[in-house]
Amino acid sequence: MNSIISSNTPVLLSEAPMLALLLANRVCAGFPSPAEDLGAQRIDLTQMLVVHSQATYLLRASGHSMIEAGIFDKDIMVVDRAIKPRHNHIVVAVVDGDFTVKRLVMRAGRIKLRAANPTFADIVPKEGQTLEVWGVVTSSIKQFAV
Repeated sequence: MNSIISSNTPVLLSEAPMLALLLANRVCAGFPSPAEDLGAQRIDLTQMLVVHSQATYLLRASGHSMIEAGIFDKDIMVVDRAIKPRHNHIVVAVVDGDFTVKRLVMRAGRIKLRAANPTFADIVPKEGQTLEVWGVVTSSIKQFAV
């Protein structure tokens, strides 16, 4: 199934603020711009990333089936269980007891889970198979260096 969650125990995001320093200047990802004085302000990452604090969890992705959606192996996903899943949302689903992250496709009353990597097949629920959309992925956090 790939891009499964590495732990079956989601972590509830606490209401304690995650504070960081936000520099007021943007950083050019192309050709560098002349240096400017760096202004800064404190931001609360919880306030930026979380709408429903009592229903928001952090889950770590595992695998490569969602790379074209920008979710890579070991990324931390912010998952909101209070959001009603809609067509084209990226969701965490439970298929026959196993967690997976995929794009939700809803057409003509049918549901399928689509990978964001063409080397992975869609998951189309079969007769007797259980599929529960567990939550909607609202953000993906990447960690480049430790």
